[in-house]
Amino acid sequence: MSNIIYTDWGTIDYKEAWEKQELIFTQQIDNKRHNLPTENRLIFCEHPHVYTIGKSGNDGNMLIDDGTVPIYRTNRGGDITYHGFGQIVGYPIFDLESLNIGLKEYIFKLENAIISLLDIYGIKGEHYPEGTGVWIDTSTEAKARKICAIGVRSSRFVTMHGFALNVNSDLSYFARINPCGFTNRGVSSMQKELGCSLNIEEVKQQLAREIKKVFTNQ
Repeated sequence: MSNIIYTDWGTIDYKEAWEKQELIFTQQIDNKRHNLPTENRLIFCEHPHVYTIGKSGNDGNMLIDDGTVPIYRTNRGGDITYHGFGQIVGYPIFDLESLNIGLKEYIFKLENAIISLLDIYGIKGEHYPEGTGVWIDTSTEAKARKICAIGVRSSRFVTMHGFALNVNSDLSYFARINPCGFTNRGVSSMQKELGCSLNIEEVKQQLAREIKKVFTNQ
């Protein structure tokens, strides 16, 4: 059983966080190449307003670019998404071999942890066959809405990038994009679903516990 080391980077510029991730990611891969121990790192943060596009994403899904919000094309999977204040961005840098799982199971477990977190707050999150992430009301196409996006990169079974859970997010920024490439699906937040803002630090602590529970049974 492998332990998970939790770190909160607080509010951090997206590019700086990406660079810090790459350093940890590269070190873990280098350790594996030399048969040295690896670590499983769970990193949470918030980013100032930014849009990111996955390596195979469509630039056309950026609907409004007035130059006020930075845009980064990244090396993660998935299409375009938004990060901003009031959102928990999670960067699990995990050695999947140490956890005895593959990439598909990793994403499924990550979704399960977020679904468990939402359940604690009385929100029914769901898997969605048409896309990764965590959704609400998937049985009704007109009501289906995403509350958490997931996009990852993996090399030698080490992961980076991760997920973005809308807690107290300003959802108006999603109107400038086709979120994750969808033109007919909405987005939501915990605040919108519950009708009140949440203490994001408390949500972070609870989510870290749920992720550790799902991946290590601790």
